[in-house]
Amino acid sequence: MKLIRLFAVCSAAAMLPAAMAQKWEFGVGAGAGIYTPQDVTVGSTSASAKFKTNVAVSTWVGQNMGDRWGGELRYSYGLGDARLKQNSTEAVFGAESHTINYSFLLYAKPSESTTRPFVDAGAGIKFYRGTGTEAVTQPLSQYALLTQAGDLTGVVSFGGGAKVKLGSKAWLRLDVHDYMSPFPKQVITPNFGANVNGWMHDIVPMVAISFGQ
Repeated sequence: MKLIRLFAVCSAAAMLPAAMAQKWEFGVGAGAGIYTPQDVTVGSTSASAKFKTNVAVSTWVGQNMGDRWGGELRYSYGLGDARLKQNSTEAVFGAESHTINYSFLLYAKPSESTTRPFVDAGAGIKFYRGTGTEAVTQPLSQYALLTQAGDLTGVVSFGGGAKVKLGSKAWLRLDVHDYMSPFPKQVITPNFGANVNGWMHDIVPMVAISFGQ
């Protein structure tokens, strides 16, 4: 957590002069984090591992670099229990995530337009943390253990959406982002002889409002 806070402070400080020199924007939004599952395998059997869909919130500061390009430094927080499931058997453990990333935006219309569709891409870091209470026994523990550990990973993001002007300095924003990170093996820890590969996809549709020049 200390590393994430230090990264956020340093990134914001580095970005502040550019944001002040150009057109800036500040926004907040809320939506849902929808994770795609990965299979944890033992021999010829498997259990599905993911984080359950739950609320996601985000705040960002951005800069508009001309009519078609922009950039954003974003912090996102997500709730979502870690889960193992096989048929009707399920293990659930409290968890949360913190994401800091910088993205470049490409707008389809110039800054004077009332509606501005965009696509964006970026990268950063993501911290997964188990918050549940560990037990002596856990269902499906032959596949993985759900723990209170933390897992710091890289993250790559892609997304898109549209901004709709509400006033001279206010925008309604509808967007969706896919935050892709390596599987967090410290929070969902494969047991001996178990294996899991691939990346986690955290798909986040969001409604937001932003203010800026």
